[in-house]
Amino acid sequence: MKSPQAEANRLSTILNHLYGVERFPVDVEQVARDYSKQISPESHITSVKQIALDGFEGCLQRNPNTGHWRICYNPDQESQGRVRFTLAHELGHFVLHRKKGEEDDGEEARTEFLCSEVDMNDWDSPLRKMEAEADTFASCLLMPLDDFRKQVAGHQSMSRELLDHCCHRYGVSRMAAALKWIEIAPRRTVVLAVRDGHVLWARSNQRAYKSGCYLPARQRAIAVPGQSLLAEVEQTGGTHQGAAKAHWWFPKEPEDMPMTETAICVENPTHPYILGILQMPEKERNWGQEGEEELLRPLQNLQW
Repeated sequence: MKSPQAEANRLSTILNHLYGVERFPVDVEQVARDYSKQISPESHITSVKQIALDGFEGCLQRNPNTGHWRICYNPDQESQGRVRFTLAHELGHFVLHRKKGEEDDGEEARTEFLCSEVDMNDWDSPLRKMEAEADTFASCLLMPLDDFRKQVAGHQSMSRELLDHCCHRYGVSRMAAALKWIEIAPRRTVVLAVRDGHVLWARSNQRAYKSGCYLPARQRAIAVPGQSLLAEVEQTGGTHQGAAKAHWWFPKEPEDMPMTETAICVENPTHPYILGILQMPEKERNWGQEGEEELLRPLQNLQW
């Protein structure tokens, strides 16, 4: 079984050797052609095309006549950063999954990967595991963790300026950069998306999750607290950061536990939303049986 992190790191090492460490943002289209030919000369990616894909962000398809592959992507996505992530996601399918079936149980290998928002948000979908692995590959390829650590070194929290710096360096969306940040954030951190006054999805880092700070938006409707900066920004737009109280979002937190909220209005023509980053100090907790049971719940799904 190929590890998404290991495969992306292997490719990043090659890119560092060829172009140096100041090689960002990654030219995914060129990398897809060159690297796929290197690892699969007889059946590699020969084209990357824009196609209006109703209901799909991207796909990877194999030509039954030539055996070669192509990546197609929907150009009507909210940003070039999202397009770049889609291309890296499809390259991840090629590297990780093009022989899946043959390797697992002798079945015929897949010849097409269609990646839709439905697949990404449905935990019961049999495709979900592959979609998550392709996402991990894309994140590690576009934002290698060693370089990302250098960019955020010395920062205990994620500011708007730091987030924008990472977005510019890697050519990714603010959402992608925020989700990469929580992998190494030194504080308890939760990233979430909000629309129409409710949480669409949320992702907690391990520090936050283990202390009980998570938002199970896939299990129940979670309204945005009226005092929250996210509620204000959904009405007024823009990008704002300010102080808040952790117990507004997480009732088990002490009333004096501070929180920093960052709220960013993402003007997506088809699916606008508010990107939120909640950051809290560390806190010791003594968990009883109730807390232990809560920690058994799965991490919430996310949408790139």
